[in-house]
Amino acid sequence: MIPYTISPLNETALLVSFENSIDEIINEKVIALQQAFAKSNFKGFIETVPAYASLAIYYDVATVKKNYTPASTAFEFVKNYTHQLISEINFTTAPQSNPVTIPVYYSGEDLENVALLHNISAEEVISMHTSKPYRVFMIGFLPGFAYMGKVDDSIATPRLATPRTNVKAGSVGIAGFQTGIYPLQSPGGWQIIGQTPIKIFDAAKDNPCLLQAGDTVQFISISKDEFEKLNEY
Repeated sequence: MIPYTISPLNETALLVSFENSIDEIINEKVIALQQAFAKSNFKGFIETVPAYASLAIYYDVATVKKNYTPASTAFEFVKNYTHQLISEINFTTAPQSNPVTIPVYYSGEDLENVALLHNISAEEVISMHTSKPYRVFMIGFLPGFAYMGKVDDSIATPRLATPRTNVKAGSVGIAGFQTGIYPLQSPGGWQIIGQTPIKIFDAAKDNPCLLQAGDTVQFISISKDEFEKLNEY
């Protein structure tokens, strides 16, 4: 049995917590449970929200009590339902992952600083950033903002000491071992190394977020001309 705990998150949600670590294998357990709820849930189920090592499960208390638990709490029903679902999951099989390719024009204002900090060239930073696929661990901070990792130790870089008041939508950055893309213009403190021409969040679409937790992202380097031809902003 895999180790996990279930605790109340608030009056209408509970939290399933796996090992307290930021790790791809642990995150796979989170996504496997999320996908299990997508296939099999209960009356009153609202949604699941994954994080690095936990999954929040939201539900409508009145609907749960009406259909399942007239003599006990909605939390106890959902807790027991979750225990049962976890017992049925084969965690040795990796959950489904959607591969996504993201083009990037590597011309960010922090690219040279990242290179200087690690005593390598800007070209080597780009080479390392595009050398491997990244797992989307979770979505947060802004609509569609994907926390991805892990970047190679040779380019892992702390956040800026003073965040910028304005970061352009599509900016690709590094923060510690994480990499991510700003879906909207906003303040931010990540080290910006490039920009993608592809919209990561588009409210006009049926599925506004391009990326979802559990996806696999491969960055590819493009030229300025290619960026301008593809630019959706």
